[in-house]
Amino acid sequence: MSSFLDSTMVGEEKTSLRKRLSKSRENSEEKEDQRSPSKESLETPSNGRIDIKQLMAKKIQLTAEAEELKPFFMKEVGSHFDDFVTNLIEKSTSLDNGGCAITSFSVLEGENNHRAKDLRAPPEHGKIFVVRQSLLDELFEVDHIRTIYHMFIALLILFILSTLVVDYIDEGRLVLEFNLMSYAFGKLPVAMWTWWAMFLSTLAVPYFLFQRWARGYSKSSHPVVHSLFHCFLFMVFQIGVLGLGPTYVVLAYTLPPASRCIVILEQIRFIMKAHSFVRENVPRVLNSAKEKSKTIPVPTVNQYLYFLFAPTLIYRDNYPRTPSVRWGYVAMQFLQVFGCFFYVYYIFERLCAPLFRNIKQEPFSARVLVLCVFNSILPGVLMLFLMFFAFLHCWLNAFAEMLRFGDRMFYKFFTKRFKSAAMLAVFAVSAVVHEYALAVCLNFFYPVLFVLFMFFGMAFNFIVNDSRKRPIWNVMMWTSLFAGHGVILCFYSQEWYARQHCPLKNPTFLDYIRPRSWTCRYVF
Repeated sequence: MSSFLDSTMVGEEKTSLRKRLSKSRENSEEKEDQRSPSKESLETPSNGRIDIKQLMAKKIQLTAEAEELKPFFMKEVGSHFDDFVTNLIEKSTSLDNGGCAITSFSVLEGENNHRAKDLRAPPEHGKIFVVRQSLLDELFEVDHIRTIYHMFIALLILFILSTLVVDYIDEGRLVLEFNLMSYAFGKLPVAMWTWWAMFLSTLAVPYFLFQRWARGYSKSSHPVVHSLFHCFLFMVFQIGVLGLGPTYVVLAYTLPPASRCIVILEQIRFIMKAHSFVRENVPRVLNSAKEKSKTIPVPTVNQYLYFLFAPTLIYRDNYPRTPSVRWGYVAMQFLQVFGCFFYVYYIFERLCAPLFRNIKQEPFSARVLVLCVFNSILPGVLMLFLMFFAFLHCWLNAFAEMLRFGDRMFYKFFTKRFKSAAMLAVFAVSAVVHEYALAVCLNFFYPVLFVLFMFFGMAFNFIVNDSRKRPIWNVMMWTSLFAGHGVILCFYSQEWYARQHCPLKNPTFLDYIRPRSWTCRYVF
C-alpha cells in the first residue's frame, strides 16, 4: 500500500512540475512566434541543402531557451524536494503505525481533499529517523563546495607558516611552543575523572529510577504519589548531582577554560539525555497501564547505553543503522577535529592575542570598544565556522559512524506547528544555557551573549522570517551574525584580560558579576 502511495505521490509531483515547465515552454514559444512570424525560414531550402547559419541560429536559440528553463527547474526541485521526501516519510510511517482508518482508497479518492499535513505522524511519534548523509557530506560531493574546504586548509597552512616565519625572524630560531593550548587544557585528569563520575551516575540512576517507577506504577494503590516520589528523586539527581556536582568541581579545583568546557558541556549533554530518556518512555508506560497490558515497556540497559553516546537528543529504542563502520572515515573526522583545534589556536595567537596585548593604558571608551569590535569580526567569523565544522559535523559524524547511526541529518525537525512559540522557547533556553556555560568556563558573569540572543537575535529572527526570500535579507542575516560574533569575542576577551592583569585581592560576589574591563587600565 505504501509503495502504491509513493508512486502516486511521485506521479503527482512530476505532473505538477511538468505543467509548470510546459507553461514556461508555451510562453517561450509565443515569444518565438512573435519574433519569427514564419517557420519557413528555418526549413531546408529548395536545393535540399541545409543552411548552416540557420541551423546554428536554431541551436543557439534552443540552448538559450534551455538555459532559461534550467534555473526555474532547479528552483522548483530545490523548493519541493525536501518537503516531498519529508511528507512521503511521514505518510508511510503514519500508515505503518496503526493508521487503520486511513487506507489507500481513502487517500486516492480525495474525498475531503486530504493534503500532506493531514496524514502526518501524530505528535507523540516525534522525529522520524531514516538513513541519510549529513548536509556537509552531501555538499562536499560538489567540486565547487569542496574547493572552499581546500581554501580553508590552505589558509591554515599560511597561518602556520606565518607563525613560524615571524618567530624565526624575531627569535632567530623556530619557536614551536603551545603555551596557550597547554594552559587551556591544564588539569585534564581532573576533568576526565569528573566525566567518568557523571557518565556512570547518568547510566545508573535515571535508568534505575525509571525502571522502579514503571514496574510499580500499575501495582501501586496510589499511582500519583508513587509517580511524584520518583519524579522528586529524579529532579534531585538532575539538579543536585548532575547540576551542582560538576560545577563545584570546576570551581573548587580551579580548572582552566578548556578543561572546564569539557566538564560543563558534558554536564549539559547528560542532563538533556536523561531528560529525553524519561520524557520519551513515561507516556509508553502510562498507555500500557491504561490498556492494562501485561507487558511493561521498559528499555534494556544496552538501548539506554547506546542512546547516551548516539548523536541525538531524542530517545528511541532502535535507530536506523548503517551496514558497517568505515574506520577510515572515522579517523578522518577525528583528524579534522584536531586540525580545527590547531586552527583556532593559530587564529587566536596571530589575530586576537596581539590585539588585546597591545591595548595601551586607555580607559574604557566608545573608541576603544568600536575598534576592538571591528578588529574581532574576522577572527570571530573564522572561529564560528571552525567550531561548527569541528563539533557539529566532524565530532558527531565520527561517533555516528562508530555506532553505525544512520541518520546524519542532525538538525532536521519533524513539524512546523507552533513554530513561533517553539522558536521563542528555543531562543530563551539556549540563551540561558549558553550564558551559564560561558560564565562557569570563564569564571565571570558578563551577559553579552544573553543580551544578543534574547533581544537582537530573537527580534531579527522574527523580522527576517522564512517568507522573506530576497537576497538582501540573507545578506543582512549573515552581516548581523558576523558582527555579533565580533562583539562576543571582543567583550569576553577584554574582560578576560582585564581580570588577568587587574586582579582584586579580596573579591566579593559583586566583583564576579561587575565588568572589570570598564574600570581596569591594562598594564602589559
